[in-house]
Amino acid sequence: MTATNLKEFAEGVAIVAGGSGGLGAAIVHDLALSGSNVALTYRANQQAAERVTSEGLALGRAVEAAQLDLQDAAAVKLFVDDVVARHGTLHSVVYAAGPPIRMGFINQLDPASWAGAFRTDVEGCFNLIWACLPHLKRQKRGNIVALVTCAVDRSPAKDILSAAPKAAIQALIRGLAREEGRFGIRANCVGPGWIDAGLGGEIMGNLNESDYVQKFLAAIPMRSAGRGEDIAKAVTFLLSDHARYVTGATIPVAGGLQL
Repeated sequence: MTATNLKEFAEGVAIVAGGSGGLGAAIVHDLALSGSNVALTYRANQQAAERVTSEGLALGRAVEAAQLDLQDAAAVKLFVDDVVARHGTLHSVVYAAGPPIRMGFINQLDPASWAGAFRTDVEGCFNLIWACLPHLKRQKRGNIVALVTCAVDRSPAKDILSAAPKAAIQALIRGLAREEGRFGIRANCVGPGWIDAGLGGEIMGNLNESDYVQKFLAAIPMRSAGRGEDIAKAVTFLLSDHARYVTGATIPVAGGLQL
């Protein structure tokens, strides 16, 4: 498959935080396929990051990877400033990162795990936006998309460590859309459901009882798990001029699980 250059991606670069993960990798691939250069970050999995980079380069785009702790605000700013200095324009910012979480009822959680989920996810997302926003405002254009979860609409049992931080991120993105729209900046969310990639794929693979998986899939109106490319296509749409009048929205990509 050859790349198709979208005019809004023709110059500059997209930053994808968490681009080595299952969903992040699919987003990087689809952006490169759409003609975008990409600078992705990863936390620890260098091998996965190198694989994603190689696949993007094979599509004829400039794709690079950097190890980055999103909780280190100073390091995030240095990374973003360097990327923009080398590429000239920052057209898109995607937050596709997030900590591994354990499924559990609220009454089984402790303050440390609760605080850790918020610190890693919400603070990481804020630090990325804080570092990118001055560049977008100076350009008077740019797009931000954050991956949240369809659980911001309908939280299943044992999923609060995902749903609660992502709800905070959703509120942050909606606030950005309200405040920064006059500067030509759009901000939206994509809410994955049960996706057979990334964390969702790991959970499905680690479950010992296939009956549990089948019962969960039966609760999805479309009766199947989604794929990473389903999330990636929604993200690319929101970053493109096809969504030029869409901001402050959350698109669930969940086969109806949010209903």
